[in-house]
Amino acid sequence: MIKSLLIANRGEIACRIIRTARAMGIRTIAVCSHADSKALFVRMADQAVEIGPSPARESYLCGDKIIAAALSSGADAIHPGYGFLSENADFAEAVVKAGLIFVGPPASSIRAMGFKDAAKALVEKAGVPVVPGYHGAEQGEEFLATQAGLIGYPVLIKAVAGGGGKGMRKVDLPSDFAAALASAQREGQASFGDPRVLIERYIKSPRHIEIQIFADQHGGCVHLFERDCSLQRRHQKVIEEAPAPDMPPAVREAMGKAAVEAAKAVGYVGAGTVEFIADGANGLTTDGFFFMEMNTRLQVEHPVTELITGLDLVALQLKVAANEPLPFRQSDVTITGHAVEARLYAEDPEQGFLPSTGQLYRLAFPQAEGVRIDAGVEQGDEVTPFYDPMIAKLIAHGPNRDTALDRLAQALEATQVAGPRCNARFLAALCRSSGFRQGRFDTGFIEAHLDELGAVKQAVDGLAALAGIKALLEAENPASRASIPASSDPWSVSDAFQLTGARRLHRQVMVDNEPYKAELVWPRGAQVHVTLTGEQAFVSENTTGTGDTHVTVVGHKAYVLRRSRQTLVAFADPSKGGGEQGAGDGLIKAPMHGKVVAVMVSAGEHVVRGQRLAVVEAMKMEHALTAPCDGLVSAVHASVGQQVGEGSVIINIDSDAD
Repeated sequence: MIKSLLIANRGEIACRIIRTARAMGIRTIAVCSHADSKALFVRMADQAVEIGPSPARESYLCGDKIIAAALSSGADAIHPGYGFLSENADFAEAVVKAGLIFVGPPASSIRAMGFKDAAKALVEKAGVPVVPGYHGAEQGEEFLATQAGLIGYPVLIKAVAGGGGKGMRKVDLPSDFAAALASAQREGQASFGDPRVLIERYIKSPRHIEIQIFADQHGGCVHLFERDCSLQRRHQKVIEEAPAPDMPPAVREAMGKAAVEAAKAVGYVGAGTVEFIADGANGLTTDGFFFMEMNTRLQVEHPVTELITGLDLVALQLKVAANEPLPFRQSDVTITGHAVEARLYAEDPEQGFLPSTGQLYRLAFPQAEGVRIDAGVEQGDEVTPFYDPMIAKLIAHGPNRDTALDRLAQALEATQVAGPRCNARFLAALCRSSGFRQGRFDTGFIEAHLDELGAVKQAVDGLAALAGIKALLEAENPASRASIPASSDPWSVSDAFQLTGARRLHRQVMVDNEPYKAELVWPRGAQVHVTLTGEQAFVSENTTGTGDTHVTVVGHKAYVLRRSRQTLVAFADPSKGGGEQGAGDGLIKAPMHGKVVAVMVSAGEHVVRGQRLAVVEAMKMEHALTAPCDGLVSAVHASVGQQVGEGSVIINIDSDAD
């Protein structure tokens, strides 16, 4: 039995592993970077060891530091979680050589499934269906173009060492093949250090369905049914569910059998996931699914499998790693109800899903029937620009799919996140989308329905802006209440007092970093009425009908949550004169917290509309800042390598139209 466990990971999955280990009476050790020294998972663990600076390559990706921490802290085993070193065969091998237990498969299994081309060849020999295509070693451009022609367009080019959609290109016409190949090879080299690719037939209505398998060290191997992960954005999973909608029993049996055969082919041990792509154009069929890859670790979406089977997969991992046999056979595992998981991220769907960082001034989740929350942070914690911006996973279970989706949508709508932007409203819209509810979806569903899902720039929320203005007025002068009518005692207020007529107050306001003019009027005997004017919108509202609104005031800013959407309200600083508020289109701001990785212009240089000016990077995502107009660069406020906050001024441009 494992008595002491080091978790070589962070965030939500580290918290998840600690909870199960604690329930099993196992001592836990966290490793953390400098940025995570006060994180929730560090506070939860029995012991914590700081292993390096904030960047992952200097901490969580340093296997030697992690093993040294395990040995010095008296750990028996290392659990890698997912991401980071979880599928690094050299790390798994080094853990075992150090005399520790690796809670995962043998290094040989990880290596066998590490490259898409070799993995496909291996499972094909075991009788597992693979997507028709070329998976060989020859990488000449003309040869690959010929293979693409034989496969038939459209085709998909994939980096052999790829993952997460990197190094993947769809090609519709032969004339586009050369450029797409070069692009995929460059990205494969940059992301994985390997430019090799494979070519496959493009599945036009793809469903992403994966099978959870589990194997012990005594020859036992079972599958725990399927998960449907077809709701994706840029090849990244957004919502996962189990079982898959409209899954015929015969197809489930065929997929499960194929997954078990793939696992046995590499001598697998522990938790793993065999991923298939299915042609959903005419429904799921026994001859319409193909092997994509095997993830040799626990998956982010494993809770949906836990909820329909009643199993704790982390507990099973620890028992199998301790050489215990699986406590059940295939026939013992059954499906109960339906489960759906949504990944709550600190990102802004209205701004192209840009990551959003900063302190979580408010974080509250509902306690509801059939709802499970796997969180990696608490209120007051910070979402940093160094790692994946996941806040939590919300998982709902019910007797059927509709009930599970209803519960998840309600839980998302009741979730409150103030500080960083989040995708709760977008996820709730997905859960309520008629196309998704009716099973009419594939991996391209989200991109085709961005408007319907609210993942585009929305008009300013006037009621939210009003609530923020009122809260800020009260914070400025607690003796003054924005809702006090003009007939109240004049000596108890100090803003906009006047002897006759309606009381009026004019303020310059920033709403979601855009300038507005606010006129607040207290008609005699009535509540405040606000008129908000700006370039983007005109809003006129009174205090009624604010609905479910929560305001968090931090310093001179109000974070307003209304209908699962956050509106940031602040009074403009009069000491800045025109400054930030008057810069208009010529003010280039950082769209997210991150690091400036490139600056392409200098003061005094003339630029044209659309020209790239700078690049900001956060959480492995680059965002190019472009000129909104023709003009002259009057100032550059940031340099390469500098960390900048969301909304920070990077460059000023004086428009030619001025």
